Amino acid sequence: MEVPVPFPEGREEASGRPFLTAHEMRLDFGSAGHTHTAVLVAEVWDGEAPRAEGPWEAEGEAELSSLTGRLSVEVVAGSESEAIVLGAEDARWRVRAYCSGRAEVARLAAVGVPHGVERYLVRFWQIA
Repeated sequence: MEVPVPFPEGREEASGRPFLTAHEMRLDFGSAGHTHTAVLVAEVWDGEAPRAEGPWEAEGEAELSSLTGRLSVEVVAGSESEAIVLGAEDARWRVRAYCSGRAEVARLAAVGVPHGVERYLVRFWQIA
């Protein structure tokens, strides 16, 4: 199954890139760092996910459709690819995303290649 607008088409430019941008069958996350390795935790909930507690530097919500029940996780450099298994095929999903470590990774990525500083929590639940 092809995504109607494949990455990086439609990607916001770095200077004004929002934290989360929804496209048809695709979500784009804007990192605060350039070259680094972030941590992603994805959760799939049976009902609406509660708001995550904690100090978050960025938050966003969106909706997307998934025909396969799986989402590919791609990075700009293209070096890693993983999948998030949502479960239900041909379904519409709501996502609530959070990020911490943005200020720190922006500072550290200017002088090196930090690992695990910027952290994402992404919660999905089916809406249709």
